[in-house]
Amino acid sequence: MDIINYSIDWVRGEVFAARVIALISVFVLLCAAGFYLWGKTSMARAYWLPLAVSGVFLVVVAGGLYYANHPRIEKFQEQYRENTELFVQGELERTAKSDRDLTLIVFRVLPILVMLCALGAMFITKTQGRAWFIVLMMLFAFLMAVDSNTRARNAEYHDILLKVNSHRLQ
Repeated sequence: MDIINYSIDWVRGEVFAARVIALISVFVLLCAAGFYLWGKTSMARAYWLPLAVSGVFLVVVAGGLYYANHPRIEKFQEQYRENTELFVQGELERTAKSDRDLTLIVFRVLPILVMLCALGAMFITKTQGRAWFIVLMMLFAFLMAVDSNTRARNAEYHDILLKVNSHRLQ
């Protein structure tokens, strides 16, 4: 398979991730509406605002991911046609930086935030505060799942780029 096809597959994976996040955001917003409309206990009523805020946040994340990656398909094809070696080198640098960033976020920052939220949920007795910590914990865990998949896809794409680059240099 030509490198441009791998690159386009990588972009399509990112667009798919954006669609998954968008779908989950709709579900979260529906849950917020359900807690708002039908919540009877103080704890149930406390969930609607944190869920609504996290749902809107996920909509923004999905939109950003989609609009950042969808135009890349044509951009990649154009860059590849203009200068294949420069395209591969640029993608190698970008994927290496993405791997460092994702490693920091997915395997360091987000787990710490989940643990802090768990501690907050344990020690905060006010229902509104506890609801915020529980929803944030779920949000961070979801982002860890999505970003760990993104990191794996990025690492695989980077390895393919390295192989292509080494074949070109021989």
